[in-house]
Amino acid sequence: MPKLTRLSAQTPQPLFSLFEAMALLVGMVFAFFASQLLGVYIAGRLLLPAFKTQTVADVFYHASGNGTIVSSSIFLSLLFLSALIVLLIRSKGGRVSDYLALKRFNLKVAIGSFGLLLIFLIGSQALTYLLDKSPSLFVDPLYQSVSSVWLLIIALVIVAPIYEELVFRGIIWSALKEQFSLRYVANSLSLAEARAKSEAHGALMASLITSLVFAIMHLQYGLYEISTIVLLAMIFCYARYKSGSLLLPILLHIFNNGLAMGQYLL
Repeated sequence: MPKLTRLSAQTPQPLFSLFEAMALLVGMVFAFFASQLLGVYIAGRLLLPAFKTQTVADVFYHASGNGTIVSSSIFLSLLFLSALIVLLIRSKGGRVSDYLALKRFNLKVAIGSFGLLLIFLIGSQALTYLLDKSPSLFVDPLYQSVSSVWLLIIALVIVAPIYEELVFRGIIWSALKEQFSLRYVANSLSLAEARAKSEAHGALMASLITSLVFAIMHLQYGLYEISTIVLLAMIFCYARYKSGSLLLPILLHIFNNGLAMGQYLL
């Protein structure tokens, strides 16, 4: 049996403990949904005067299908979730830009990631056509009721991807990666190899967990669409790991949503 050496002494300590990382996963999922519900309620009360005398249930019933309200709630969700993430990281003494990897990325990695995404989108589109699926039907009531189509486009194509990436490939991915990085490695490995293996293992586990959770949370879709979202999320995670930057998956996510919105509008 090969001898193992402890690697944790040579690597930075996790910002969050194991318990805190698991609580963070559950808490951020809850906060994700709560921010959307709260955003819809606040936007409904503020933007539709008739709702001011309605009950909470009535506000949600009427506002959840209104494009203007939903779009406005997405902006509110970005503000709420961004503030929460900053607060959580700073409360542990971490630097937000470092922990979320808000930095420049390598152009070659970006080109490769966009190429991988395009291959996936072409294959997914072909399969969607063959199976006669319509994954964008949920946009219909939003598009028909929004005050300005540009408000809906900005919300769904730009704003939503930003806060979704901050949550899933941002704070949750980083917290899980720390926990699943290897603590012991074979003595035969060099320090550089050991660190690379540790990083890769942590990134893989974090990617699998966050991708599954991210896909399941898209309740507006069916099983086929959720399955494709898992693969799409894994591509975002790959870009996050290979580039060492959260900015690249944000751009990939915006590109993906932009193509989907363009196809819907056409």
